[in-house]
Amino acid sequence: MHRRWIALAIALTFSGMTQANEPTKTPAAPAAQAAGDDENLWLDDIDGAKPLAWVKDENAKTVAKYAESQEFKTLDARILEMLDSDAKIPMVNKIGDHFYNLWRDKANPKGLWRRTTLAEYRKDKPAWETVIDLDALSAAEKENWVWHGVSCLKPDDRLCLVSLSRGGADADVIREFDLQTKTFVKDGFSLPEAKSQVAWIDKDHLFVATDFGAGSMTDSSYPRIVKEWKRGTPLASATTVYEGKKTDMSISAYRDLTPGFEREFVQRALEFYSSETFVRGKDGKLTKIDVPNDAETDVEREWLLIEPRTDWKVGGTTYPSGSLLVTKFDDYMAGKRDITVLFAPDAHTSLASHSWTKNHLILNLMRDVVSQIQVLTPAANGPWKSESLGGAPALSTMAASGIDADEGDDYFLTVSGFLQPTTLYHGVLGKEGQEALKHTPTFFDASKFVVTQHFATSKDGTKVPYFEIAPKAMKADGNNPTLVYGYGGFEISLQPAYLAGPGRSWLEKGGVYVIANIRGGGEYGPRWHQAALKANRPRAYEDFAAVSQDLIDRKITTPKHMGMMGGSNGGLLAGNMLTKYPQLYGAVVSQVALLDMKRYPHMSAGASWMAEYGDPDKPAEWKYIQTFSPYHNLHKGTHYPAVLFTTSTRDDRVGPVHARKMAARMQAMGFDASFYENIEGGHGAAADNKQAAFMSALAYIYLWDHLK
Repeated sequence: MHRRWIALAIALTFSGMTQANEPTKTPAAPAAQAAGDDENLWLDDIDGAKPLAWVKDENAKTVAKYAESQEFKTLDARILEMLDSDAKIPMVNKIGDHFYNLWRDKANPKGLWRRTTLAEYRKDKPAWETVIDLDALSAAEKENWVWHGVSCLKPDDRLCLVSLSRGGADADVIREFDLQTKTFVKDGFSLPEAKSQVAWIDKDHLFVATDFGAGSMTDSSYPRIVKEWKRGTPLASATTVYEGKKTDMSISAYRDLTPGFEREFVQRALEFYSSETFVRGKDGKLTKIDVPNDAETDVEREWLLIEPRTDWKVGGTTYPSGSLLVTKFDDYMAGKRDITVLFAPDAHTSLASHSWTKNHLILNLMRDVVSQIQVLTPAANGPWKSESLGGAPALSTMAASGIDADEGDDYFLTVSGFLQPTTLYHGVLGKEGQEALKHTPTFFDASKFVVTQHFATSKDGTKVPYFEIAPKAMKADGNNPTLVYGYGGFEISLQPAYLAGPGRSWLEKGGVYVIANIRGGGEYGPRWHQAALKANRPRAYEDFAAVSQDLIDRKITTPKHMGMMGGSNGGLLAGNMLTKYPQLYGAVVSQVALLDMKRYPHMSAGASWMAEYGDPDKPAEWKYIQTFSPYHNLHKGTHYPAVLFTTSTRDDRVGPVHARKMAARMQAMGFDASFYENIEGGHGAAADNKQAAFMSALAYIYLWDHLK
């Protein structure tokens, strides 16, 4: 499993959701909180009768207190109306001659996987053809299917592998599907529920990395073995392509089906930021692509792109961390080192992503977190040609991606801002202009608000950017309810995006909304991320505290009116702001969070994140990890702000145990800790729009109750 995909998945749902006081000194942990003395281990039994009874009791208390008022019901309905809106943009991806979309609304809560043509898509009301009705399928099979994606076999794009999750967990079942007949293939390829990775080799063969039985999964809960599976044979007869180690993160393989450039690759993720990629020859021999293990690679036709995450010296030249390099793939594999720099970062600019079209390479860049786009074109001889596709409007985001690199130079472009609904454009590189295809509806009156960018000074002197979205009529009197959101991990960037949910839930009611671009994220490339790894993790919390304190110093708010919220790694952020900087906040919301950093590698997929946080089973590393383990930094007699923990029983990535134990320990100590666990939903904590609306409304009503 590609580590960047996992990182994006970790931030999924939370990245768009939606201080320099010295931290209070952490005293020695009392005996009851010693690492080996955990009074709440009984809550580890995720589906056990006793823990679930506790969950249901806590859910009932939280609902009774925060989710039965008319205010809650009104907000819940308004968020659901927005999520179910028929006017929102149906984002699409191209498969064959059609454009496909997964659509959820009131009538189709689980979703319709449907398709149309580009000509139809251009219309205000396209004619859609339903391919799979998830609600009908769930009813027929008596399962709660959640869509997890599809992979189709090129160039015909008729046979596909459809992934379906029970209740939203990361683990899914995989079935072969025929796009022409719109039916699952009888006796076709099928895999039972597991955290699988599959890829087409040809019509009759797959690469399969899955749970093959005892010993076949890594400590991180991902596949350790990849095999080649032939149609019509039992999975048990599949032949092994590669075996990794139990301590590896994951193993996978895929075949590049680009006509004329068919190649097979095996990927071994040693840990989150370290991997090896091999080319598999016709004889089955594996040849490693000789790049640093922490570099990202991308092979496209004759080109090899390399993104070093640390400075890399090769051929007498040092290439900086965060740069984008290109070379001819075959030449590089033959030992040549003719490398061209396509992008080099500076103190303000980083590479957000890249995307190919048939004849061009699109670079999505960030300058102080605001977008710029460059289009690069390879030349027969000499440097690549570089042209600008334009910059985003002030304090907003634009992102371009190629539609089908095998066919042409068409691209989609999205433009969005905190107060600016997203617009989707279609263009063709080499031709002037873009065609506006779709617009997100206006879900709140943005004319009353203003966006500004500020820079707080962290404890070590680092300037930390943050965005503030506030009423134009706001008075700097310290009385404004203010919500600060952050993530700060896995090199994920929080760029401007339309605040549909926070607009209705927070801004319309007079609140100030803040996005903190703290270290640990990717706003300034790998260096910004690496500055908060392992023993340096507290820098992320110091950055967030600096942003919060800056809001106080600017008289935007005061601690009793300021709250913070974060999910997943951002939920760990929330736990640390709660325990290390309690004096800064009136309320905290921590969603699907890591909180017990002593046992996290042994829960769900936790072992895959030791490159981010460290290994607590090593005494030297636990020494620093315990300083940012919220579960171990709770102390009687400390005044903590009110906190709401939300999670999901079906979250098999972080797991619900962290939130359960943290809430239970705080309650036992007499602190104000509320808890809600959605029985479905996976790591996103919601399996459909109705559940998503409820979880969002609960968080905002909770914050308003404590901060107004």
